[in-house]
Amino acid sequence: MSAQKFRTCPATGLKIYSSAETLIQINAVTAIVFLLVGGLTAIGLLLTRWQAVHLLDDVLFYRALTLHGIAMLVAWIVFFEMAILYFASAVLLNCRLATPFIGWLQYILMLVGAGLTAVMIILGQADVMFTSYVPLQAAHWYYLGIILFAVGAILGCCVFFGTIGLAKHEKTYEGSMPLVTYGAMCAAIIAILTLATGALTFIPTWLWAAGLIPMMDAELYRLMFWGFGHSTQQINVCAMVACWYLLGTLTVGAVPVNEKVSRAAFALYVLFILIASEHHVLVDPGLSAAHKTWNTGYFMHLAVLASMIHAYSCPAATEVALRKKGYTKGLFEWLKKAPWGDPGFSSLWISMFGFGWIGGITGVIYGTEQLNIIVHNTLRIPGHFHATVVVGTTLAFMGITWYVLPLIFRREVIFPGLARIQPYLFGVSMCVFSVAMIMAGVSGVSRRSWDMNGMDGPFQVDFGPMTDLFLAIMGVAGILAILGGALYVLLAVGTLLIGKKIEG
Repeated sequence: MSAQKFRTCPATGLKIYSSAETLIQINAVTAIVFLLVGGLTAIGLLLTRWQAVHLLDDVLFYRALTLHGIAMLVAWIVFFEMAILYFASAVLLNCRLATPFIGWLQYILMLVGAGLTAVMIILGQADVMFTSYVPLQAAHWYYLGIILFAVGAILGCCVFFGTIGLAKHEKTYEGSMPLVTYGAMCAAIIAILTLATGALTFIPTWLWAAGLIPMMDAELYRLMFWGFGHSTQQINVCAMVACWYLLGTLTVGAVPVNEKVSRAAFALYVLFILIASEHHVLVDPGLSAAHKTWNTGYFMHLAVLASMIHAYSCPAATEVALRKKGYTKGLFEWLKKAPWGDPGFSSLWISMFGFGWIGGITGVIYGTEQLNIIVHNTLRIPGHFHATVVVGTTLAFMGITWYVLPLIFRREVIFPGLARIQPYLFGVSMCVFSVAMIMAGVSGVSRRSWDMNGMDGPFQVDFGPMTDLFLAIMGVAGILAILGGALYVLLAVGTLLIGKKIEG
């Protein structure tokens, strides 16, 4: 039997072992550091795409765009997901952590990998953007950093599965696995497939960049890369939905109306969500037209079905819980009397709205073969994934933070009034930002171009005053969202440094 020390949480009665607690803390703190890095780069990107300001030159713009993608889409989210995996296994299952040594190896590999990749970008050795399409070539250290990061994250998933097996062997919980842990398990399954694909993609690319092999096939790279690049965001979907269920329980005591249906929806993610990445290669010759049509027109919607189930299940669980508290007058008294001042609850509902109504609907539309070819290289796509990844996943993770700080870090959140405002400032601003970006994309504004008007090119393009208006709205809303993100970082870090210590 391991000699790991534990404490019993006075609020939940769960055993929190020291090894799991430390790994949750250090992964979450590192995630917030990369969120700060991504937020700083977002300022330059935003004020450059806002054509009236056009802050950065082309070299700095693409450098910032590369660092923003790695910091936000990979480092911030995956580090936080490691913390969620340890929480969902060791804490929720009332169990000690399996192989803490491998957990520390996970953290070291991910930190070294993410740090190495970020340094290469900052030094100007990897101005290749997030996709780093071949034949664009970065320094071989850049690819090595991504490989180390992916291997570390795979080890974290292995520790998660080992802890689940340990909990089952030692019978630390009764009945079936908690739904939140089940959702995290589905996220970990997708993560292993995704990160393994990433390692297989970047190992030959690393050898090519180091001059050890003569060439890297561009078509093979694109096909393999999107097994990693898009599927990374599918890990987020499972982790985000697991956070929704957890936030519903923590804020109002919500319990899924039909847990079996919710579990089936998570299983649909595992079976079908990875194939949604194929819309990135619709114009590539490597796959047949029939394959692309079936993928984007039929199979993709089995994953959409899973999201629709959760989109009904989570709000329904909240409604039932609030009606049991006595809010039964009319159709919507439960919604009116909901605890909107609880930052966890407001984060939950804004996250569900942004992911479902803005990101989800546009994702279903833009993922189809006919429309995707038209919209893929316009601002409509970044508008879509800012709604899913930022409003959806990031805000859900922020909402969980307000409960992790007192439970795991044992600190009272400083300035609770500002904490109540933060989800609205960040979430609502990002919703407006995403919609404005989508509308600018409808006008044809390009997705990755430093200069949308072609001011330094042989041809200039005038998109008209409405596009300028949407870009201005995008700029103002983006600045407000960055302030909301900065407020989150300030409150989280401030709580760790000066928050009142919770005894017990």
